[in-house]
Amino acid sequence: MDVGGGALPRGAPTGHRRTVSPVNPVDPVHPEDFGGGTAATTWRAAAERALYGPGGFFVRESPAAHFRTAVHVSPLFAEAVARLLLRVDAALGRPAELALIDVGAGRGELLHGVLDALPPGVTARLRPCAVERAGRPGGLDPRIVWRDRVPDGVVGLLFANEWLDNVPVDVVERDAAGVPRYVTVDGSGRESLGAPVGREDAEWLRRWWPLSPEPGSRAEPGRPRDAAWARAAGRVARGLAVAVDYAHRRGNRPPWGSLAGYREGRAVRPVPDGSCDLTWHVALDACAAAAPGGERAVLLPQREALRELGVRGGRPPLTLASSDPAAYVRALGRAGEAAELTDPAGLGGFTWLVQPVGVPLPLGAEGPPPAVGGIDK
Repeated sequence: MDVGGGALPRGAPTGHRRTVSPVNPVDPVHPEDFGGGTAATTWRAAAERALYGPGGFFVRESPAAHFRTAVHVSPLFAEAVARLLLRVDAALGRPAELALIDVGAGRGELLHGVLDALPPGVTARLRPCAVERAGRPGGLDPRIVWRDRVPDGVVGLLFANEWLDNVPVDVVERDAAGVPRYVTVDGSGRESLGAPVGREDAEWLRRWWPLSPEPGSRAEPGRPRDAAWARAAGRVARGLAVAVDYAHRRGNRPPWGSLAGYREGRAVRPVPDGSCDLTWHVALDACAAAAPGGERAVLLPQREALRELGVRGGRPPLTLASSDPAAYVRALGRAGEAAELTDPAGLGGFTWLVQPVGVPLPLGAEGPPPAVGGIDK
């Protein structure tokens, strides 16, 4: 494994989030543009600059060149989102205009897949919108609106796939005297301990991530993600807000934190110099509690959510191999893709935060609503 010349941070994820994808060369990065090896600041500030500042990683790079999300693994994922959208559409009474907001849209791959999967009667009413800090890519379907923030008054489905993990947060470490302090970092990735944790972050940690008493233990105060999710979900007037990410809950927070770096399909040492993706696992339980109406939200493993939406990895019947060999090969390929999407040790272990707004819960604890038709694959 390429670790970029240094060891992975303690407790770093071991590969279930990002898997190898086709690689495009990274554009040259000049470390002095991101603080070089001199200007130390908190991890949150450093990552914000390195990811989204002028020339930052996600401003400059196509995410698909460096990792695959479920969207890149198989069109089955977009088909599942399309089925969920049809459920939301039915719950809304099939409005004249139906919104689909993709937050952290990358290059619009999910929206393209959903548009391809939906029946024409729905696409005629659909208002697809990509929310992304990078500029609009070439070749995007002209029906897709490209924005840098979530619009107000959404009536439909807001879907944020692997967005919150790239909302930067601070890193906190307990020092030798037992005092929780912010970890500071310079542009070369060299860390040191800074100021004691502030009151608001300390309160968040007490509620959501009680820090181990052991010196060197780490935590990641999630207030920026709580606020980001509350803003996004709060712009849904009626419909459903969904966040999908690799997550943890209060009872199983990683004791040494989860900060990691990825580049060209490999885990690398996390350095805030604009050369790699910087990511942290998400406390989705805290995000749910922070959003208006969050008491109605449910948390589901991706494996369960996708299975409820028709993604299953069963092998096609062998009789199909003799009656229609080409169809059997296609079905076998889709079964393999479904198995990858629902593998509990991989993508299937992601978590879905499903939050209804003014409609019955169309996925999860209350069970699926009646079938609404639409996608017949």
